[in-house]
Amino acid sequence: MNIGDAAKASGVSAKMIRYYESIGLIPEAARTDSGYRSYGAREVQILRFVRRARDLGFPVPVIEELLALWGDRDRHSADVKRLALDHVESLERKIAEMQAMADTLRHLAEACCGDARPDCPILEDLGGPTAP
Repeated sequence: MNIGDAAKASGVSAKMIRYYESIGLIPEAARTDSGYRSYGAREVQILRFVRRARDLGFPVPVIEELLALWGDRDRHSADVKRLALDHVESLERKIAEMQAMADTLRHLAEACCGDARPDCPILEDLGGPTAP
């Protein structure tokens, strides 16, 4: 199948397929005599794997590790579990940081009268302390 068909079958855009090939995340596709990329069922399966990993927020370097483990029949599932749990920790840190941002913005919005006056605690906070 061509790159458009592979994109439809995998849920990964043609642009991202080219990008993943260029950075070596996925193997370069075979080429037809006329130079077009050609994909088979195995390549589409790899693209689906990458898509699912991206949907779960794994960064590209970790996806590389996961792909290597996926292809290694002598792998230890503990290695895969470690990568997954490390990612969970990262996600939980980001969630906590985002919750703190939301709490701060909510507090600032509550302190703002939201009327026609120019005073605005939100802008004052964003501007930081005034220089002496």
